[in-house]
Amino acid sequence: MTVDKPPGTIPAMTRRPSRPRRSGRPTGGQPGGKSAGRLRIIGGDYRRRLLPVLDSPGLRPTPDRVRETLFNWLAAALPGARVLDLFAGTGALGLEALSRGAGDATFVERDARVAGQLGENLATLGAMERGRVVTADATAFLAGPPTPCSLVFLDPPFRQGLAEPCCAALEAGWLAEDAFIYLECEAGLTPVVPATWRLHREVRAGDSHGRLYRRDSSPQDDAC
Repeated sequence: MTVDKPPGTIPAMTRRPSRPRRSGRPTGGQPGGKSAGRLRIIGGDYRRRLLPVLDSPGLRPTPDRVRETLFNWLAAALPGARVLDLFAGTGALGLEALSRGAGDATFVERDARVAGQLGENLATLGAMERGRVVTADATAFLAGPPTPCSLVFLDPPFRQGLAEPCCAALEAGWLAEDAFIYLECEAGLTPVVPATWRLHREVRAGDSHGRLYRRDSSPQDDAC
C-alpha cells in the first residue's frame, strides 16, 4: 500500500444530519481528530475485524444494513475486481470489497489525516499489496490519467453539486465496459447519469439514496 500525494446510507430508524463524507459506523467520539470509534468489516476474509476511525468533521456513517445489502448484490462481481473508492472517508466500502475478494482497490480521500488512518487500517488487515490510498480531491484525481475499473463507489458530499460532474468524468476512461457504479446521494436528488449506465438496484436509508448501476454499451437517456 502506498499513500500518494499528487498535486494539487443511514439507518432508517435514526435521523442524522447530512454530512459531507462517508465513514463506517462510529462508536463514541473524541475531539481533535483522535481515534473515535470503530468500523466493522461485515463479510469475507476480514469478517468481524474492527478498525479505528477518526473523529473528523464530515465523516458520514454507512450503516451495516446498507453495506450488507449492497455487497449481496455485488457478490458475483467482486472476485478479482479492480475497485475505485472516491470520497473514500474511512474506506468502508472499498475495504469490504477487498475483504470479499476484490483484486485491488484505490481509495481517494482529500483529508490527509483520514487518508493516513485508512492507510494504517490497510496495513492492519495485511492488505497493503492490494490497497492504495491517494490523498487528493476526487474531482482533481478524475482529471488525471485513467485506469479502467470494474467497480466504482461514488459517495460525494451532499448538496455540493458533485454527483453529476463526477459521473460524467468517470466516462473518460475510468470504467470497464461492464463496470458497476454505486452512487450515493441525498434523498430527493435525481442526478443525470451517462446514457451508458443502467439502473440495477437501489436502496433508501434515512436522508440517503443509493443506486447501483451497470455500465452497458447500448446508450439510453434515463436519469437515475
